[in-house]
Amino acid sequence: MVKKTPELHAVGGGDSTGVRHRLRILIADDDRDTATTLAMLLRDAGDEVQVALRGDEALDASRLFRPDVVIADVNIPGESGYAVARELRERHGQLAPLLIAISGVWTKASDRLVGRAAGFDHYLLKPCDPNEITNLIEPLRTPRRGAKPDAAS
Repeated sequence: MVKKTPELHAVGGGDSTGVRHRLRILIADDDRDTATTLAMLLRDAGDEVQVALRGDEALDASRLFRPDVVIADVNIPGESGYAVARELRERHGQLAPLLIAISGVWTKASDRLVGRAAGFDHYLLKPCDPNEITNLIEPLRTPRRGAKPDAAS
C-alpha cells in the first residue's frame, strides 16, 4: 500500500499572528467626493478615518486625533497642504505621521521637490489610484517583529 502525500496549500505571507494595526488616517481635501470616497475605502480596510475640508481644520484635528497617516491635498483652503506637512514635521519631528500629498494642480517635478522640502514622504497626482495609497500605508498596518500589538487592533 502506497501512502498518499497530503496536498500542500500556500498560505499568505506576513505576520504569523495575523495581527494588523488599525490605523488612524486623516484626509485633508476640499473635494468632498474625493475625500468621502477615499475615507470609505480606508474604513472598509478597517482603519479609523477623519476628514477635514480645510488645511487649518486638518491641523486642529491632528492634535486630538493623532493620526498615523495624513493624506493632504496640496491645494486646499485655510492652510495649504505644504503648510500642513511643514507644521506636522515641526511639531513631531521624526515621529510625525506618514505624510502623503495628493495634487491635481501642482504636478511638475519642481512641485514634488517643494513637497519633499515641506515634509511630505510621498507625492501623488490626482486622480490617484487608491491601491497606490494602500501600498504606501500597508507597512504601517503590520507590526514589526517584537512589537506589541496596540489595544486598538
